[in-house]
Amino acid sequence: MNFHAIRAIYVFEMARTFRTILQSIVTPVISTSLYFVVFGAAIGSRITDIDGVSYGAFIVPGLIMLSLLTQSISNASFGIFFPKFTGTIYELLSAPVSYVEIVISYVGAAATKSMILGLIILATSGLFVPLEVQHPLWMLAFLVLTAVTFSLFGFLLGIWAEGFEKLQLVPFLIITPLIFLGGSFYSVDMLPPFWQTVTLFNPVVYLISGFRWSFYGISDVSVALSLAMTVFFLAICLTAVWWIFKTGYRLKT
Repeated sequence: MNFHAIRAIYVFEMARTFRTILQSIVTPVISTSLYFVVFGAAIGSRITDIDGVSYGAFIVPGLIMLSLLTQSISNASFGIFFPKFTGTIYELLSAPVSYVEIVISYVGAAATKSMILGLIILATSGLFVPLEVQHPLWMLAFLVLTAVTFSLFGFLLGIWAEGFEKLQLVPFLIITPLIFLGGSFYSVDMLPPFWQTVTLFNPVVYLISGFRWSFYGISDVSVALSLAMTVFFLAICLTAVWWIFKTGYRLKT
């Protein structure tokens, strides 16, 4: 394992974040704060507690997941797309660096950025609502698993995309709607029976449900199922990354 190469790529990607800290950190935190103002204060005051948790506190895990998923995908997809766009990807592919080391570097940096952002948003949310984390270790486990999984997904997206338009297509038209319809701002039990069944086909439901359980001990689906679905999606992404590097799909052409 070439740890020097991993460290070099990782440090380079992390440095890019600190060069664009306004876009990478400040903007998502401000956007999330606005969600607290609109949903937590304006709308939350008209909604009763959900399973004994105030509405403002109830939406905290969903808002963290919203930022975590979108930023993981964005960081990882742009990180690998830009070298491909500029042509410097060929220098990386011809260097004495294995595919595993490339994936670890880019995905590790993207996951680190999104986890830092998630923890900042968690701390910021404490300024708006009283927070309780009943299972902190499980909270960190879901945070890490989700960040790594969707960073891998973003890595795949960055390789697949042929232009900046396609790079934004999947996050805006698919991922963001799935997050909003995945129980970020409501409990699945609040829906009619038919829509409860439909919602269970949304994979994001399992991520948010498991993450919310780590805070308040309440969930829309079982924690074991949430964890299993997260690991399953991680395995799919790992398999897809292995296939891309094995075949050279959109890397060698």
